[in-house]
Amino acid sequence: MNDVGQRIAKIVSENDVVLFMKGTRFFPQCGFSGRAVAILEHLEVPFHDVDVLQDPELRAGIKSFSDWPTIPQLYVKGEFVGGSDIMTEMFEAGELQALLGQTGIKTAD
Repeated sequence: MNDVGQRIAKIVSENDVVLFMKGTRFFPQCGFSGRAVAILEHLEVPFHDVDVLQDPELRAGIKSFSDWPTIPQLYVKGEFVGGSDIMTEMFEAGELQALLGQTGIKTAD
């Protein structure tokens, strides 16, 4: 694994919920990242946000790390969950809440 892959693995392993996104939770830089943040905040899930726009190497590396072409990307307990569309579908079906609950992460819903 290269250096950026090791950095990503460390971030994912040290945080229960991680959102790699464009911008920050306080200032999302794209609509998809904003939607992902809104879902996590609605569920009152504590999460670590990583702004890929601040590091081009990280931005490219996360796509290789997950084998997923788009950002944002959500990880729960070290496992890749998906991007904004998958998060939205899972949230609307109650599946995201169930996944978080199964991994011991409390949600508001």
